[in-house]
Amino acid sequence: MCATENRSDLEDLHLYATPREQRFRRFASLEFEGQLYMTPYDFIQAVTSDEPKRKQGFYNELNQILMETPPVWKGSSKLFRNLNEKGVISYTEYLFLLCILTKPHAGFRIAFNMFDTDGNEMVDKKEFLVLQEIFRKKNEKREKRGDEEKRAMLRLQLYGYHTPTNSVLKTEGEDLVPRSYWDTLRRSTSQALFSDLAERADDISSSLSDTTLLVHFFGKKGKAELNFEDFYRFMDNLQTEVLEIEFLSYSNGMNTISEEDFAHILLRYTNVENTSSYLENMRCSIPEEKGITFEEFRSFFQFLNNLEDFTIAMQMYNFASRSIGQDEFKRAVYVATGVKLSPHLVNTVFKIFDVDRDDQLSYKEFIGIMKDRLNRGFRGYKPIQRYTTFKSCVRKELYSR
Repeated sequence: MCATENRSDLEDLHLYATPREQRFRRFASLEFEGQLYMTPYDFIQAVTSDEPKRKQGFYNELNQILMETPPVWKGSSKLFRNLNEKGVISYTEYLFLLCILTKPHAGFRIAFNMFDTDGNEMVDKKEFLVLQEIFRKKNEKREKRGDEEKRAMLRLQLYGYHTPTNSVLKTEGEDLVPRSYWDTLRRSTSQALFSDLAERADDISSSLSDTTLLVHFFGKKGKAELNFEDFYRFMDNLQTEVLEIEFLSYSNGMNTISEEDFAHILLRYTNVENTSSYLENMRCSIPEEKGITFEEFRSFFQFLNNLEDFTIAMQMYNFASRSIGQDEFKRAVYVATGVKLSPHLVNTVFKIFDVDRDDQLSYKEFIGIMKDRLNRGFRGYKPIQRYTTFKSCVRKELYSR
């Protein structure tokens, strides 16, 4: 009876959680002193899968799990896969990692400088822990109204301690404008030296358990400091690792994935209602499979991480109001982002999205869909039916639409 009531309480908390919180709670498999944590395996599953594959477990102590965490200079693009279940990731670190996945390489320096509040070109543990406060206070503004006891229980699960409802980041009369977590981080860290956030980092440090990121960045004693080169390499490795996992899940050990599989991956986290029309159109337009290499795959997602710059460039050159051809698209991508896309990759993208088959890409539609795709991990995975052949194309039905 008691277990049933406890499980019911946990399910009730889901009603008070934001979509990000709901996803974290669904995939987090560790609980320690009432706080939920992900393992590195859980995180990878959360950004590449629909449902978690591990059940939640309770732990009396976390230090044993962190024993195999390597120092940051030993990091690699297989860090999360190598650690698997031997690690812990808090909710605020989960949000930080999601931010990393969608940021261009040019933004890595900005991210480092946001943490380096004293400007000494190094980030220490105290500076990094300001992240905990910034994300927590952003969530306080977003909390759903309702049972205060339930919301307090939710905060305990996500942050490990009960939190007050006032926020030092909000000034009198400030509008609650919705912002991304990256934007919040960028704006709020600049306030850290002029608020009580930095001072509270000492209190937070004493009340929080160590995590994989804290041990990886600052050592088991928390005294090491993080330089930009190691920080950059960590962010680049994380992006590469997630892309490798997605690519390998379709490549079956081969050096390429099919054009159709590439389309599945692109449409995976989007709000496209009728994905079959995109897939069918591409099958008709590319009857002979050539394949997409990992380098091509990675270059496209590097471009997506620069989508904001690309959007601005397109608006400046008045391309935003009309469709564009393959040469224009390829040139605009390179000028705006510095990313070179292969002719075959560009042709594949056009065949996916060029539903009316005029070899032109609708800028507004393409940008809208790709912005959805950047929200990996924030939206639920939408399974797309996979086909066994490119040649299962019914031209008559396609043209009759």
